[in-house]
Amino acid sequence: MSDADAPGALALVVTADEVGRVDHVLGKRFPDASRRRLAELFADGAVRIRGKLARKGDRVAAGDEITLARAPARADDLRATADPEAAARLTVLYQDDDVVVVDKPAGMPSQPLRPGELGTAAGGVVHLFATTGAVADDPRDGGLVHRLDIGTSGVLIAARHRDAWVRLRAAFGAGEVDKDYLALVETAPVSRECDAPLAQRGRRAVVDLVDGLEAHTSWHEEARYGARRLLRCRATTGRMHQVRAHLAHVGAPLVGDELYGGQPYPGLVGFFLHAATITFPGRGGRITVEAPLSADRAAVIASLTPR
Repeated sequence: MSDADAPGALALVVTADEVGRVDHVLGKRFPDASRRRLAELFADGAVRIRGKLARKGDRVAAGDEITLARAPARADDLRATADPEAAARLTVLYQDDDVVVVDKPAGMPSQPLRPGELGTAAGGVVHLFATTGAVADDPRDGGLVHRLDIGTSGVLIAARHRDAWVRLRAAFGAGEVDKDYLALVETAPVSRECDAPLAQRGRRAVVDLVDGLEAHTSWHEEARYGARRLLRCRATTGRMHQVRAHLAHVGAPLVGDELYGGQPYPGLVGFFLHAATITFPGRGGRITVEAPLSADRAAVIASLTPR
């Protein structure tokens, strides 16, 4: 069965007035889909031109066939809805009238990626705090002010009303929010920081000195376990997979992070990256919230011999 014959797939033929970039063609064909939704199609490998995997900057000619594995979802189709089972997996670490901070387990998506998807942190937060459901610009976020990778555990902030969301998003943009991660890496990194620019290539972030976005991560060593190191990392920008990609770039991939060169570890869920603390401005001053290591991550540390 061809890609065009797969359930939910679409085949489009480029017209003479659509010649140019394939992402621009899709933007015209699907005006209700945001650029983020379209970008996700390319990141998921869901777009092909003449049967070949496409990148969003690829060009098409009149008569070319564009095949989509699925239609791009509209934002409202992805709105985070109250999910009691997801809520049961979250731990509320802090709350006040403006914000709630939860501990997200590894393996839980921050937000839904497909219509009707359950098991997300956003859905869990909306179940616990109903007012969060309509405060973010992106309906998927359910009040979340930032996101964590599916495999990353730890602190996640949501706003309880629109003014708080706007204020916190501005704080993130101004560099007023400090995020520290605990990372167990396979080997010692060759430096104490990385500012290599990053670009998204499919499901990975790669160093791209030409088209990459500014990114900066620093770290210091907290413990040694043979060749492995436990690092405390600070990301001053928020690029996709930033900590993972930067550590791999300096020769120290995360334990368990096979996408970036790490090795699986018995009993570890995914890779070892934990959003340990976050500090952000509140009404009465700066607020710091800490998330303890989950049981599987704590067990990994306990199984290692300090050296």
